[in-house]
Amino acid sequence: MSAAANSEDPILDVSGLQTYFYTRAGVVKAVDDLSFTVSRGETLAIVGESGCGKSMTALSLMRLIPDPPGRIVAGKVMLDGRDLLALDEESMRRVRGNEVSMIFQEPMTSLNPVLTVGNQISETLHLHQDLNAAQIEARTIEMLRLVGIPEPEQRAREYPHQLSGGMRQRVMIAIALACNPKVLIADEPTTALDVTIQAQIINLMIDLQRELGTALILITHDLGVVAETARRVIVMYAGRKVEEADVENIFDHPMHPYTRGLLDSVPHLTSISGDEAPEHLNEIPGMVPALSNLPRGCAFAPRCKFADEKCTAEYPPFELKAEGHWAACWHSDRLSGESNA
Repeated sequence: MSAAANSEDPILDVSGLQTYFYTRAGVVKAVDDLSFTVSRGETLAIVGESGCGKSMTALSLMRLIPDPPGRIVAGKVMLDGRDLLALDEESMRRVRGNEVSMIFQEPMTSLNPVLTVGNQISETLHLHQDLNAAQIEARTIEMLRLVGIPEPEQRAREYPHQLSGGMRQRVMIAIALACNPKVLIADEPTTALDVTIQAQIINLMIDLQRELGTALILITHDLGVVAETARRVIVMYAGRKVEEADVENIFDHPMHPYTRGLLDSVPHLTSISGDEAPEHLNEIPGMVPALSNLPRGCAFAPRCKFADEKCTAEYPPFELKAEGHWAACWHSDRLSGESNA
């Protein structure tokens, strides 16, 4: 079941997405029955711990799942009325980098070390845009300037190892946005950067998104970034969507214990009441379960203080809990009655 559609027509409509990996240990349900929509110009954040299925969702949308052992076994990914999962590989190559682009986690491993950054941007333009050599060169310089790289003419002739981490990430953004994609997927785009550069990169992405009208899917574990940038939030756990709402409701009135745990784990200099913050950080007990051996009921039950026999016996339906607020929990009413402090 999917949350209610936005008032605007979605540019991307994902329904019932299932991505499984077939291993000797069993079937790993990396993404299990995931549905969501993204509207033009909207920022949707997908959050959760490592191993919850965020990056596998991004790779599934781009159809970059290694097969074998991975396979998209069900679902639809509708981009402007076309199902990307039904396209042949040649047609999908025309979509990647052109209509749907992705910024990967680590720019040093994503950029080709033996090609100049200018060549890597121009390659995207050459593949997808009907431009001559002079226009491609001009567009390459323009993109480097647009992402805030000084002396773009010189930098275009340099190799990735000659640039700082922040500059390499800016190059990745330039490559992703060179063809003005309809959807941009940013998978932990600031993980390898220091906090000052992180803020610059996030602000740059948001400014460019607004300027170009691109829909942005932001995959992150940084709830501070989510609070500042996202319009809606999806919380994933063990390959499934467990909560979805606008950013204000997620932070102020979480309806799933896992979301509450993530929010309580964020360090604060002071508490909500203004007192000094506790000496020790809160944490969610236990570990994310192995996706090849999920428990029968709610996957979060072994770590949840609200769990009872019903939670361990039956997986809760993903249902509307309040206006525009969906969650998969048997005890959302108990959770909503507690303070966020």
